[in-house]
Amino acid sequence: MTTPRMTLTSGWLTFAGILVIVTGFFNLIDGLVALLRSDYYMVTDRDILFLNFTTWGWIWLILGAVQIIVGAGILAGRMWARAAGVVLAVLAALGHLVFLRAFPVWSVLVIAFCVIVVYALTAPPRGSRAA
Repeated sequence: MTTPRMTLTSGWLTFAGILVIVTGFFNLIDGLVALLRSDYYMVTDRDILFLNFTTWGWIWLILGAVQIIVGAGILAGRMWARAAGVVLAVLAALGHLVFLRAFPVWSVLVIAFCVIVVYALTAPPRGSRAA
C-alpha cells in the first residue's frame, strides 16, 4: 500500500501569480501608451534616462506579455515560473526605476508590486504550489 503524497500549498504563491499577471497587464498598458500616446507622459523623450518612448513601449509590451505567461505558470505550480518571476520582477523594477521620471506614480506602484512579488515567490518552501 502506498501513502498519498501531501502537496504543500501556499497562499503567497497564489498572490504572487495574480500580482505578476496584474503587473504584466500594467506593463502592457504602459507599453501601448508609450507607443500610441507618448505626449501622455510628464516629460519628453530627451528627459528620460536613456532610450526613447518607442523603444520603452516595445520593452514594456514584451515584458508584460512574458509576465502574464509566467504568472499563469506560477498559478499552475511550475518551478521555472517562480524563478522566471523573480528575474522578471527585478528587471521590471529596474526598468521602472529608469522610467520613473516619465510617469512617477505608475512607476512607484509597479516597483512596489515587484518587491512584493520577489518576496512572495521566495518565501514559500520548495515544492509548494499555489493554493
